[in-house]
Amino acid sequence: MVSESHAPITTIGILAKSHLHAAASHLVDIAEWLDRRGVRAVFESETASLMPPGTARAIATKPDLATTVGMVLVLGGDGTLLGMADGIAEAGSNIPLLGVNFGSLGFLTEVTLPELYPALEAVLAGQVPIEERVMLHATVQREGRTFATHVALNDVVVTKGTRARMVDLSVWLNDDFVTRVKADGLIVATPTGSTAYNLAAGGPIVQPAVDALVLTPIAPHTLTNRPVVVPATATVRVQPTMEGRDEVYVTFDGQTTYRLQEGDEILTRRADVRVRLLRPTTRNYYQVLRTKLKWGER
Repeated sequence: MVSESHAPITTIGILAKSHLHAAASHLVDIAEWLDRRGVRAVFESETASLMPPGTARAIATKPDLATTVGMVLVLGGDGTLLGMADGIAEAGSNIPLLGVNFGSLGFLTEVTLPELYPALEAVLAGQVPIEERVMLHATVQREGRTFATHVALNDVVVTKGTRARMVDLSVWLNDDFVTRVKADGLIVATPTGSTAYNLAAGGPIVQPAVDALVLTPIAPHTLTNRPVVVPATATVRVQPTMEGRDEVYVTFDGQTTYRLQEGDEILTRRADVRVRLLRPTTRNYYQVLRTKLKWGER
């Protein structure tokens, strides 16, 4: 889903990848550039520590950024944007994100460093479309109670621990039993997450506008256990079967991990909120795919 305009932005939160010292000089320049345009910059706490001592700056924690600014500028890679997107959703906010990649082009942080200021100029002028992406709402149920709840943009992943033994997972879609998978794990991915761990595990690429989820076994014992694309309206229920010293974990967007116990269930469905990504470049989704995956190159 794409919207063509957004409310005027007067305050911008700025978040850089942890320990990204290459961003230090840019942070001061960005703040000065925004100040000349009457826009207040608010730096995430750890990001502010990258700036030269004595630099005047407004500071907020990452959770506070989600509720006190008009948008967030993310400097780093896709992982940095994922963490901020999840935080915004869990705060019940809907502020947009602009991702700037300090390395190669990212799937989510697709603005390159040379494109930074033209992109910001277009955002402040209200000329940048906002693309809304499906997110996941996941809960871990333990002994009939909710043990953990998270919102994830890319995926919810159930995996074995460090032991060689595979994990045994039973999977339901709503009330319908789907399969029992013996594998290194299972990925429940959004279309956005289809180009992340899902892709590395052999899952399909799903265009972000498709309203679907992907279930992808990780190194399944039976080769006929293949990825399955299911409606995003469904609830996916995964229950591990554990014996003795088995170790099984669930991870949300690669950000937060819990060790599971026998009898735990993971319920994953489409979240009620969507992440809002500012898209100032003229590159479409397929151009990003060609660049990142090097399609057509020898």
